[in-house]
Amino acid sequence: MNTETERLYEIFCTSKGVQTDSRKVTCGEMFFALKGDNFDGNRYAAAALDAGAVVAVVDDASVANDERYVIVDDVLMALQALARHHRRRLSAKVLAITGTNGKTTTKELTSAVLASRYRVCYTKGNLNNHIGVPLTLLSIPADTEIAVVEMGASAQGEIALLASIAEPDCGLVTNIGRAHLEGFGGVEGIRKGKGELYDFLAAHDGVAIYRADDSVLSDMVAEREGLRSVGYNSSLAEGVRSNLVGDYNRFNIAAAIAVGDYFGVPRECAERAIAAYEPSNNRSQAVATERNLLTVDCYNANPSSMAASIANHIAAESHDYHHKVLILGDMLELGEWSAEEHRKVLQMAVESNVVESILLVGRCFAGAAGECYDERVRSFAGVEQAALWLKEKPIEGAFVLVKGSRGIGLERLLGEL
Repeated sequence: MNTETERLYEIFCTSKGVQTDSRKVTCGEMFFALKGDNFDGNRYAAAALDAGAVVAVVDDASVANDERYVIVDDVLMALQALARHHRRRLSAKVLAITGTNGKTTTKELTSAVLASRYRVCYTKGNLNNHIGVPLTLLSIPADTEIAVVEMGASAQGEIALLASIAEPDCGLVTNIGRAHLEGFGGVEGIRKGKGELYDFLAAHDGVAIYRADDSVLSDMVAEREGLRSVGYNSSLAEGVRSNLVGDYNRFNIAAAIAVGDYFGVPRECAERAIAAYEPSNNRSQAVATERNLLTVDCYNANPSSMAASIANHIAAESHDYHHKVLILGDMLELGEWSAEEHRKVLQMAVESNVVESILLVGRCFAGAAGECYDERVRSFAGVEQAALWLKEKPIEGAFVLVKGSRGIGLERLLGEL
């Protein structure tokens, strides 16, 4: 550990935590002045100190005018180094979770299962990137027994970085699917990128908990000589009650039970924890309105998760609702594969004769819709146009899937349904 990190850790140990948004600083916190493409946290360091920050960590010496400023070479690297050092001081076991789909739901279910027996700390919200993972680590109390850290990535090398900071003892990859194709450079790039977690575990005597009935994951584990592993099957989810919508969630449930088994959580405790879990944040939520029954899953979308959601919606029992509707938003960050993947999804949707209406939102789906002459399909440039249409032609008595990438903002349509 270098002198810079030593000094920051001394301050951290007597502080009330770390903040990177000057607008959210509370008295006693450390402020780290991060920079991005459109902002420079150094400009807000003084405001953070005025709000009660004990120090402002900056990498622009020109803003520092008293001893409350700590000048470093690079604020982000200083934050990451501090988080790594704090993790090494913890006695907690660290479980890392990554994958294309189901990361957050698996993290939530796994944390609930482990919390039935242990003191658990886990990633809040979507703090799963090069900034979020350090913030998660720095939020872990000293008495934590198990920390569950979600790791997201959109390009190769990112999971390797996050693993080098969190230094997990064990890890789980939910699956390998088609997401962030642009950043990863294709499916093989995704496989390599997510496999960086296995690489770290293999190099540091960690344990991979993997779904043995997934041939891709099984092959990835087998390819890494010396990687300790514990396999499980998706059948672990059979008969387990949950509030999650969608048959695909059985994989997330099975993963949570497998982790519970690994850490010695009694099966009955694990099943009770899963049954009590309530999904939130527009992920696999069943929402009954005055007019319709909705499946809301508009936090994230990629070709793999979109296909699974549509297939589940088509097959699901619609109960007292007279017809099925799909409201689909663009899948982002697909790069050169975008047009083809949107065409495939739309083709899957129109091939079902149980779907009575398909509403598409976004420019990518608009391109696909231009080649589709099915009268059930309507395309909208954005949510504003879709909302106006729904006001004029309200949907009633329908079982509706609302699915799209977060950037499309489909949640703004829920009030019209």
